[in-house]
Amino acid sequence: MAYSICDFRLLLLPAAVVFIYIQMRLFATQSEYADRIAAAVESENHCTSQTRLFIDQISSQQGRIVALEEEKQRQELECGQLKLLVKDLERKGLERLIDKVQVPLAAVVVMACNRADYLERTINSILKYQSSVASRYPLFVSQDGPHPDVKSKALSYDQLTYMQHLDYDPVQTERPGELIAYYKIARHYKWALDELFYKHNFSRVIILEDDMEIAPDFFDYFEAAAALLDQDKSIMAVSSWNDNGQKQFVQDPYALYRSDFFPGLGWMLSRTIWDELSPKWPKAYWDDWLRLKKNHKGRQFIRPEVCRTYNFGEHGSSLGQFYRQYLEPIKLNDVQVDWKTRDLSYLTKDKYTNYFAEIVKKAKPLRGADALLKVHNIEGDVRIQYKNQQQFEDIARQFGIFEEWKDGIPRTAYKGIVVFRYQTTRRIFLVAPESLKQLGIRDT
Repeated sequence: MAYSICDFRLLLLPAAVVFIYIQMRLFATQSEYADRIAAAVESENHCTSQTRLFIDQISSQQGRIVALEEEKQRQELECGQLKLLVKDLERKGLERLIDKVQVPLAAVVVMACNRADYLERTINSILKYQSSVASRYPLFVSQDGPHPDVKSKALSYDQLTYMQHLDYDPVQTERPGELIAYYKIARHYKWALDELFYKHNFSRVIILEDDMEIAPDFFDYFEAAAALLDQDKSIMAVSSWNDNGQKQFVQDPYALYRSDFFPGLGWMLSRTIWDELSPKWPKAYWDDWLRLKKNHKGRQFIRPEVCRTYNFGEHGSSLGQFYRQYLEPIKLNDVQVDWKTRDLSYLTKDKYTNYFAEIVKKAKPLRGADALLKVHNIEGDVRIQYKNQQQFEDIARQFGIFEEWKDGIPRTAYKGIVVFRYQTTRRIFLVAPESLKQLGIRDT
């Protein structure tokens, strides 16, 4: 019996050891689980904290996104405005570039010699209207001779190119008593035009003298006329001058005419014409030489009713000839005519004869030596027929217009007809014996 109890106790000892081991294992497991739970809780807390931080960051980022969107819109608006500005600047820059590189329409040359004060007045008048179109009309001053004041005056302007013609060859006049000046002028003109057409390679040249002022629409007028000059080979040159352009004889600043008489005093010619004229240029009196039929060969000249140049040169090579009677009273146009919008096709050879004939046909015919007295009693246009040069000169003297003829052609005449205004808008036509026939008008 005692042995059995001892055996039972011996069995309890391993059981206790096992129990204690199990308890220790359970405790260790519980501790491990507790640590894991604690770590999980801590991890959860950290995750929650990170989530909240992330939410806060998102909220902050959303605010920044909104601010960035607003900044983007502002920058896009500024960018759009800058693009418009750049385009505008590019357009203006391109316009300036085009203006710089565009081919000149015509060179403008002022023929000078020894009148520095006159030259200054002329240059200032030109620059007043040329500055805005300088690239289209480059300005030159061509001086004949060494006069120091003229050279100094020309060189004082940055807006022009100075040329000097020095010719020391002796001048032999063809007739006794002739002025040497007319020979030197002819030499100077040939030299200057050769320089401009052949050295500078211009296609057209406008010639002015050093005692001229120009009208506000001077350059627009020549630009419009250049198209006619190029298109119609029956036009030899275009002039800004009307010999009968005195205040009492003109009215309409829009009126242009064809003429068989070379007007000069501010005129434009093309290189094609100069190619023809240069080899046979005269020794003197170049303007009267151009008025000879053998030289203009039936070609005509465009002239305005109201002059686009004014000649203030009382003292010059002509010694003031006719100045007070014919030049001083000239009316210089003061109307800014928009020539670009004017249809000048009526001036072409194919159309002008019929155009002019219709005007002349409507004029009331007058005859008799007392035509001037009869004109006062008639309203509207009047035509007065003359039989010969002598009778023309008598009638012209009564009205006060130019009496002069060259090679059978009166000044300003077209097919023998001289037209001018008298007292009002009324036109007077002085008509040669064959004029109406040439225009296809039946004389009634």
